[in-house]
Amino acid sequence: MEGMVVSTDAYASQVGLDVLQDGGNAVDAAIATGFALAVVNPEAGNLGGGGFMIVRNDEGGVFALDHREKAPLAATRDMFLDEEGNVTEASTVGHLSAGVPGTVAGLWEAYRRFGSLTWSRLLQPAIDLAAGFEVRERQVATLVAAQNGIRQFESG
Repeated sequence: MEGMVVSTDAYASQVGLDVLQDGGNAVDAAIATGFALAVVNPEAGNLGGGGFMIVRNDEGGVFALDHREKAPLAATRDMFLDEEGNVTEASTVGHLSAGVPGTVAGLWEAYRRFGSLTWSRLLQPAIDLAAGFEVRERQVATLVAAQNGIRQFESG
């Protein structure tokens, strides 16, 4: 096995490395690492976002996959502007600021075109992590810092 895996979290990087050691290719490792990040570092890698992937195959072909989130069909060009044409907070806070996620569809497309291991093999490590893992100080600090922003959307 040749290769390395680098991500924002040691758990996720290990998942990708394990995939390579099991005979997976770089795309397999990226997919498994991405799903693991959705569990252990959701503020950086998550199912509600999107991304880009550039793949170079063994024959030298280069492929770009754009799976960034998209605006919903009901979006309008001025939906985030007030009466004076200024951008409002609705563009960054609340449900209107979210796009239609592209992560899962994009990773599935990457798998469909370039994957070599089974889809279940690539997702199982994230499923296992979701059953429980030791939360690190960085994630605790992120969650504590996000409390006030999250609480503004509490009901009741």
